[in-house]
Amino acid sequence: MLKINDLTAHYGAAQALFGINLQIGKGETIALVGANGAGKSTLLKCLMGLTKPSRGHIRLNDKDVTNTNPAQMVRLGLALSPEGREVFGHLSVMENLQLGAIPLKLSKAETSKRKEEVFGYFPKLLERQEQLAGTLSGGEQQMLAMGRALMAKPTLLLLDEPSLGLAPLITDEIFAIIHQLARSGTTILLVEQNAARALSASDKAYLLANGKIIEQGKSSRLLNDPILRSAFLGATCDADPAASRLGAAGLTNIRLEKPNMQQQNFMPAFKNEDELKAHQLTGLQWTVRHTYEGSAEYRKKLDQANITPETIQTLDDLQKLPFTTAEDLRDGYPFPLRSVPFEQIVRVHASSGTTGKRKVLCYTQKDLDDWTDFFARCYQMAGVTPLDRVQVAVGYGVWTAGMGFQLGCEKVGAIAVPAGPGNIDMQIQFLLDFQSTVFCSTASMALLMAEEIHKRGVADKIAIKKIIYGSERSSRSMRQKISELFGGAELFDITGLTELYGPGTGIECSEHDCIHYWGDYYLLEILDPETLQPVVEGDWGEMVVTTLCKEGAPLIRYRTRDITRAIPGRCHCGSILPRHSRIKGRSDDTIKFRGVNIYPSSIDTILSAVPGIGSEYQIHLTRDHASRDHMRLVVERAEKVDAKRSPELSHEVSHQIKKQLLVSVDLELVDYASLPRSEKKSQRVFDNRIQDEIV
Repeated sequence: MLKINDLTAHYGAAQALFGINLQIGKGETIALVGANGAGKSTLLKCLMGLTKPSRGHIRLNDKDVTNTNPAQMVRLGLALSPEGREVFGHLSVMENLQLGAIPLKLSKAETSKRKEEVFGYFPKLLERQEQLAGTLSGGEQQMLAMGRALMAKPTLLLLDEPSLGLAPLITDEIFAIIHQLARSGTTILLVEQNAARALSASDKAYLLANGKIIEQGKSSRLLNDPILRSAFLGATCDADPAASRLGAAGLTNIRLEKPNMQQQNFMPAFKNEDELKAHQLTGLQWTVRHTYEGSAEYRKKLDQANITPETIQTLDDLQKLPFTTAEDLRDGYPFPLRSVPFEQIVRVHASSGTTGKRKVLCYTQKDLDDWTDFFARCYQMAGVTPLDRVQVAVGYGVWTAGMGFQLGCEKVGAIAVPAGPGNIDMQIQFLLDFQSTVFCSTASMALLMAEEIHKRGVADKIAIKKIIYGSERSSRSMRQKISELFGGAELFDITGLTELYGPGTGIECSEHDCIHYWGDYYLLEILDPETLQPVVEGDWGEMVVTTLCKEGAPLIRYRTRDITRAIPGRCHCGSILPRHSRIKGRSDDTIKFRGVNIYPSSIDTILSAVPGIGSEYQIHLTRDHASRDHMRLVVERAEKVDAKRSPELSHEVSHQIKKQLLVSVDLELVDYASLPRSEKKSQRVFDNRIQDEIV
């Protein structure tokens, strides 16, 4: 939108700007940061035509506007909220606002419409519209100056020191409005001495000193740079507290810095694939020995397969090992696959949503530390930093989800908002009040939130930039809808399962075309679910995992039942970590419906307990145009049961499913023997939710 090339400016013989080069794209918020006298205000005056540059060019929307007069610049789409507010004290609030639109010669109706829009941003001005501007507080005068600029409906808003001389609470309010303007699509050039505020509120930044740009880049990077933080944000000094800005303010006994993301690196240090494979072989050998010596269940399996720890000499020997299944976990309840003494176990977690015995896993402290570290790796790959506020809207308790998301967030150093699942009103209130920047949930929850945000018209008032979701499959169209309704948020699909620590065992990168999985913590095989033989690389198959350092309940060739495919080669993002596609489905009939795992055997159990209901049924899963999931359950009446009993039977079956599985279904009762029979296993589940591609 705006391009400044080699801009130089003088005040008489004194040079204020030295060859400034700067660009602003449409919809961006750009911060111009520097101390007093750095040349920030001079640059804005050159843009508005208030000061003529000595050299250089200013182009707005590919048109040269160098030396254009201020009124014409307003008509071209620029507006300035000047340093010191400069409101007309002897005029009312309403009259000051009208001045902002004078160069545009608007109709009375359009002027009134724009006033209403300004009052929407600044309700306090509406309350004081007849009050003289000179009697307003400093914060209210700043709102008036910004409102006056907005009356021109600028495509590029110039804000010169909006926080100057304001109390912290008022500054919070002003910057909340700046953020709201940015979310609504307004392009902003923000000039500020308060570097922390400016960098936190912007996409990119230019650091100005003595009339020259000395540093530029993404605001998040600049704000996390320890050298720049010391130079521009101040740092405490034990010997001379008053020597720093914060010290001078009396804030000397606090920890100024969160952990620095540039110093905290959760990615592995392997230089190439060979180093990773050597690490994997060592881990595989350790796991086989650990389980052989520590677990009676595993030792029995390994002995039956004639396997000893010495058998494992290469990674190819992995295929000699026996499989582990979900049935092994249930059979070993409540401490299945335990490979350490009870004294070393510090926590248990369990899977959710199934009937009967849960899949319970035990953890040592090292297991939890490893889980926390590689979950922090997920956040790092998604670009989350200590500046973010992460709203965790997944389940807490015996399930792994909430705990994993929160521990990883705190490890990164971001603010965790442990909201838990559901309660849409509270979730949206937290988004507004805490200005959360990252939202973590299931795909269904993210869609529900997105639709509610859109319905309530608050998309421009929230600060969500990233959505990290998991637990459910999602198509490209569903992802696109969530992103759009959230105001353009970037989505990251995160993987994991309780058996394999929990969520966080992999995540998609910024390329958004694959899932990177943590090959330094577990091995991944893609096998044909029928033959259990490796598929051709790139073909779809069942994901089978083997842990490399898990102590409490290790996994050896655990059949996850998830269907995916390995993606060969190195990712364009540069990560050495291996990758697979998003999860396509399951090799068994397990259903993930609205965040709940449902086994067809659970349906069997419920139906068999209702007199008058037959044994045959079908489950049809669909997704409507609003991306909401629906389940239609087609059930036969028992033989010789009169159709007149259908309402009574429908009510009882629906009630029991809601009571036991916590989901609602659309029930259809049909005549006995009307559903197809098969000599082989009858197909009972018809999942038609995803029609388009997943990547």
